[in-house]
Amino acid sequence: MTKIPFSELNLTPKIEKAINEMGFDYATPVQAEAIPLIRTGVDVIAKSQTGTGKTIAFAIPAIESIDNHEEKPTVQVLILCPTRELAMQAAEEIRKVARFKTGIRPVEVTGGASIDKQCIRLRHANIVVGTPGRIMDHMRRKTLKLGSVKMVVLDEADEMLNMGFKEDIETILRDTPEERQMVLFSATMPPAILKLTREFQKDPQLIEIDKDLVTIAEIEQNYIDVPHSRKKDALLALLNFHNPNRAIIFCNTKKMVDELDELLVSKNFSVECIHSDIKQSQRTSVMQGFKAGRTSILIATDIAARGIDVNDIDIVINFDIPANSEYYVHRIGRTGRAGKSGRSITLCGGKREVYAMRNIAFDAKSVITRMDLPTTDEIKKINNAKIFALAEEALQAEATPLFTDLAAQLIERGYTYQQIAEAALRLHFEQEVAATTVPPIEQSTEAFTPRKPKIATDKTAAKPTSYDTILLDIGSSDRAAVNHIIGAMTEHTGLNGSDIGRVEVYPTQSVVEIPAGRSTEIVAAMVGCKICGRLVTAEKLAEASKRRRDPRDTYIPAAHVQKVDDKGRASFPSKKPFRRNDRY
Repeated sequence: MTKIPFSELNLTPKIEKAINEMGFDYATPVQAEAIPLIRTGVDVIAKSQTGTGKTIAFAIPAIESIDNHEEKPTVQVLILCPTRELAMQAAEEIRKVARFKTGIRPVEVTGGASIDKQCIRLRHANIVVGTPGRIMDHMRRKTLKLGSVKMVVLDEADEMLNMGFKEDIETILRDTPEERQMVLFSATMPPAILKLTREFQKDPQLIEIDKDLVTIAEIEQNYIDVPHSRKKDALLALLNFHNPNRAIIFCNTKKMVDELDELLVSKNFSVECIHSDIKQSQRTSVMQGFKAGRTSILIATDIAARGIDVNDIDIVINFDIPANSEYYVHRIGRTGRAGKSGRSITLCGGKREVYAMRNIAFDAKSVITRMDLPTTDEIKKINNAKIFALAEEALQAEATPLFTDLAAQLIERGYTYQQIAEAALRLHFEQEVAATTVPPIEQSTEAFTPRKPKIATDKTAAKPTSYDTILLDIGSSDRAAVNHIIGAMTEHTGLNGSDIGRVEVYPTQSVVEIPAGRSTEIVAAMVGCKICGRLVTAEKLAEASKRRRDPRDTYIPAAHVQKVDDKGRASFPSKKPFRRNDRY
């Protein structure tokens, strides 16, 4: 595809100056197609993968549409994002693009931040970027009025629907003027997205960016097959061998993030972690430290990592296999940015995960090559070279009188220069040397070639057709809603939003459908899970529903919705629950 310079997109001089200072010369395919089309005022559907420059694609037309000569400030552009990190990133990008324009006042509205401060800032905002839940909070408080909105942007719409925000999005859109413009960005087009476009868009124009144009060609992609029980040892070997300046490790669950954080801290790595149980202020601080280079390694879950926009990441390591090819592309897209090369390594724990990796490779149209773990001798060689370089650098620095005197005293006691040097090196580098010793790990020699998988790749066909049911001891009296439950379960268990069936929220309990045969695994994974700030206990229902799904069915009869105590007594929800509609 021909590269289109930003200078040919007829940007206003101030926006073009900002784009140049951001280091962008050419528009990505989605930017080249979306910017002129959105400017015309028509409704737009843009089907494009993560990492294709979508934020700039809607930020430029949004900024240009703002009338900053209003007597009284009103919200003219509303941008909805699935996560706090993505909303904060989008708001920051808008500020960068509008840095030379006056009167552009973006405000991010997300959970985890002071709602009172947001109320004050909203009085002067003309662009609001936020998550559906917090947007709804401000609508209920009358601190956000959408009567003057000219443009609504849904960023990563499929992810928002997977997280259970369907009803919130519909409520928000119904509160905006009928004549407003709606721009929707989505990596996939499930039936729920199409239903949303039919109801809230008028003759939308479609932009579809081929997956082949999503450039991950500059990323060297590898996988390693090791026994599942030795994954942590393999991770330590990789970090010691590659010694990255900046690296991201992805896990499927918060529990594994915490375990790896504890492990790497004990091995003296510079590491921080982020997931949804960590307070927003702390997550912001962690990301600032990672961007500034104060932290070398970041461990994250997929949802918490959305919005990570850091250049110069040397390597991405998938400790857990990603749920699908879209998550895989999103993860590895954190490296190899701005035209630079990058590297990704996925740890596969046995044949089952190797086959899953093969399917991901086919779907992502990637070549993922098997590689061997570095040996202990190779790691020692790299580590010794690093120690030698540091020692040589110290020798070339100016001598410190204190250490000169100490060395002289040791010589007087009969020690040689070599003995003193060896002792000094041992004191300073003993832990580094110990860390390079990794017990031998048996690896499979079998490799896969990216070929068409035998399993169905059609997402609709791949959805579960039968379900088990679990009970959570949290409900509407705890202010828990369907989207809170789905968001927490997807992050804590590794399930996709599409894996979860119906969800019913009662005053003190909630009932959730999960794929059949996985209830024991999921109940175990939910240990330590927090929803709405409190610990939640999950358990299998006394009578699990394993019937085939049918959209016309009503949910489990009330007799099934019961919790049995130690004495065999059952309690039944007394009020009508809030229900999640059939999965889209």
